[in-house]
Amino acid sequence: MPERDGSENTPERSRQRFPGISSRAYEHPADRTALVALRKIDGFDMLLRKLSGFIDERKIRLSLLADGVKVGDLQFPRLQTMLQDAVDVLDIGFMPEMYVVQNPIPNAFTIGMERPTIVLTTGLYELMDEEEMRFVVGHEAGHVLSGHAVYRTMLFWLTNFATKLSWMPIGKWGIDMFINALLEWFRKAELSCDRAGLLVEQDLDAAMRSLMKLAGGSHLAEMNPIAFLDQAREHEGGGGLRESILKIMSLRERTHPYTSIRALELTRWVESGDYQRILGGTYPRREDDPQASVREEAKAAANQYKENFEKTTDPLLTKVRGFADEVAGVGSRIGETMYRKWGPNRGPDGVPDEDGDEDGI
Repeated sequence: MPERDGSENTPERSRQRFPGISSRAYEHPADRTALVALRKIDGFDMLLRKLSGFIDERKIRLSLLADGVKVGDLQFPRLQTMLQDAVDVLDIGFMPEMYVVQNPIPNAFTIGMERPTIVLTTGLYELMDEEEMRFVVGHEAGHVLSGHAVYRTMLFWLTNFATKLSWMPIGKWGIDMFINALLEWFRKAELSCDRAGLLVEQDLDAAMRSLMKLAGGSHLAEMNPIAFLDQAREHEGGGGLRESILKIMSLRERTHPYTSIRALELTRWVESGDYQRILGGTYPRREDDPQASVREEAKAAANQYKENFEKTTDPLLTKVRGFADEVAGVGSRIGETMYRKWGPNRGPDGVPDEDGDEDGI
């Protein structure tokens, strides 16, 4: 790996900061709804702290101190600068700890309930250039601001606990549904933090390169961002019914969306105008988080899924959508026929009710 002397793709530019920004500004609607709902529960944060006793965070931190490298002014100082920039841009208010651990597999994650800690592998650090790494650090800073580490840890504990209760009447099927719903939230949380990474990096090209490298390694000269997005669209809509089922099955146990899909979703977010609105200073503030409406967030999430459902080219979902539309059409026609035959003030035999009231159907 070449020395990081600042000469490789590190434009000198100031990055816009977002004072008081709420994580709701970048969170995917499904992720945002879950977080708003959890934060509305009285005493929930205290419960989380109590549950943290089941997870020995001190042991994890001691392990990182003993067998990793703590990022700071004297060790990986450029990473320290990137983390400080991410904290400043997102106005997080405190500095999470960051460690680099020896592992050839490119990866990064945020853990900890009491003290959020970011962990990067050497495989990831060696893969990314300066600007691409800023996107990664910003992504993890997004997890910190959203509190994903806290809620994920708690729900991971609950998931393990629920598995032990598989003998109860709810059965394995019910537990599987809970776990699948949880994993769906995890995947949407990753899309949220890709957006946070872009807000920190403020260069879509660098974000795209980062995701492309996660998929195809360091051979950027052999890859093309337009073709990369095209293959994501092909994955979304290509193949027949069998492929559609295989895609659903393959996602079931994944905590992350597929990498090309993440790139496509990030570009769609930019195209939606939300990114530019945030850059322009229009974004929800943290001080207003207590007033956030669970109902409104749930409605936004439902609309997002509905919009994606209507736009999909996936063969299976297209057929389901067509079937749903046909059922709705049949129901509408039946309703119109019944109304014409029975209508207001008419009984099932077509004769007006004696009392003049409209019969229920």
